[in-house]
Amino acid sequence: MKIDLTGKTALVTGSTAGIGLAVAKGLAASGARVIVNGRKQESVDRSVAAVHASVKAAAVSGVAADVSTAEGCNTLIAAAEAVDILVNNAGIFEPKPFFEIPDADWTRFFETNVMSGVRLSRALMPGMLERDWGRIIFISSESALNIPVEMIQYGFTKTAQLAISRGLAELTAGTNVTVNSVLPGPTRSDGVEDFLQAMAKSAGTSVDEMAANFVKQHRPSSLIQRFATVEEVANMVVYVASKEASATNGAALRVEGGVIRTIA
Repeated sequence: MKIDLTGKTALVTGSTAGIGLAVAKGLAASGARVIVNGRKQESVDRSVAAVHASVKAAAVSGVAADVSTAEGCNTLIAAAEAVDILVNNAGIFEPKPFFEIPDADWTRFFETNVMSGVRLSRALMPGMLERDWGRIIFISSESALNIPVEMIQYGFTKTAQLAISRGLAELTAGTNVTVNSVLPGPTRSDGVEDFLQAMAKSAGTSVDEMAANFVKQHRPSSLIQRFATVEEVANMVVYVASKEASATNGAALRVEGGVIRTIA
């Protein structure tokens, strides 16, 4: 299968590192014009350079905007103009005992992980429907189904994304616009890599050994028994964004290595 997104414009939020950056590179490699996004101009500039380094002929630009706020979303919307593929990837997580999570944290997680996608979809989806082609993809998590006891405030936002994604998909009936969610599991992103390095140093072991032990201990149901790479997650996102995925709509697509022990 050769995925060709030539002529399509893709916006990937939170794409200065990790899964978001890998998605930006994958979409650019498939011919899409890509807009990367992050909160700081310096990190956005580095990401634009990274996409160019990965895909020499990439048509890529960047917009610095904090999508956890309405103002930041409006800035991004104004700069992006017509978007064919929206990847709602921006998100935060933080382990914290439930009884120590203040109201402000619940609001911060909801604004960042949920409302960013709501605001951008609300602004950009009408244009997709009018042009009769578009893709909206929410980067959720296996934590949407397996709510982590150490991050309940995170898990609830990931579940909310599934509800919004499915609801928006209902609005696309009879069109060539699709809305789906992608559910990564343990993924060796930049943030996780830093975490593993610190743990490995403390334990006096290698990072790879620490990564393998971490999955076995904390995600024992994983069938692949390892962290996924950001590229493996990005591959699913690029497919869902493609013309070839036209019959995939309203779905929650797993890239979690079999952590979730259900058939459907």
